[in-house]
Amino acid sequence: MGIGSRRASTSAAIAALLVCFATTGSAVAEEAPTDQPTTSTDQTTEINDRQGWEEETEQPVYERLPHHCDGPSTWYSMSKQAYHIPSWWNGTKFKDGPGGTISVSVTKAGTISAEVSGSGEYSVGAILAKAKTTISVKIGGSVTITTGHNYSHDISKNKYGHLQYGSWGYKVSWKQYRRSGACGSVEIGHGTATLPTSETGWKYWETAS
Repeated sequence: MGIGSRRASTSAAIAALLVCFATTGSAVAEEAPTDQPTTSTDQTTEINDRQGWEEETEQPVYERLPHHCDGPSTWYSMSKQAYHIPSWWNGTKFKDGPGGTISVSVTKAGTISAEVSGSGEYSVGAILAKAKTTISVKIGGSVTITTGHNYSHDISKNKYGHLQYGSWGYKVSWKQYRRSGACGSVEIGHGTATLPTSETGWKYWETAS
């Protein structure tokens, strides 16, 4: 092989090595959001009586988990279940019957806030941010309930009808992990959360008395 051929081969090898270095980067740790829940800026949408909303079983939130060798140093996993979060104050829950029609309206304003609990290490702000990106963009730290929103529902014969106002939100089970060793992981926190969305409405059910 001549000198010119050896130089061309060496130059090609150096160029390939530089391309390899350029495409290899270090992992960036997950940015930690603020611990304070943020109020959703979405306009509240009123939705009445979603039938079967809470009948689905708890479902995992499918997403691409970070590779333990090159992902962020900490991360969350979540599973969700649809849940109507009731407004707890007077003027948003009514009962009527037996039979007939129940007609209601929100008579007192208030706020439904997210509730997060757990053990170990966790950040309320990070959990809210994760849920907002992986479960629903309508999730927020709180949702404001205003007066109004009239609604009527027929009651079955000899039954009592109940109407409860609230947010069509989610119950969430979460876990936080930290990278351990070269490619391992260890759980550092776990818990639950009740997260409201900007969609609000009446939940209806019946009882015998």
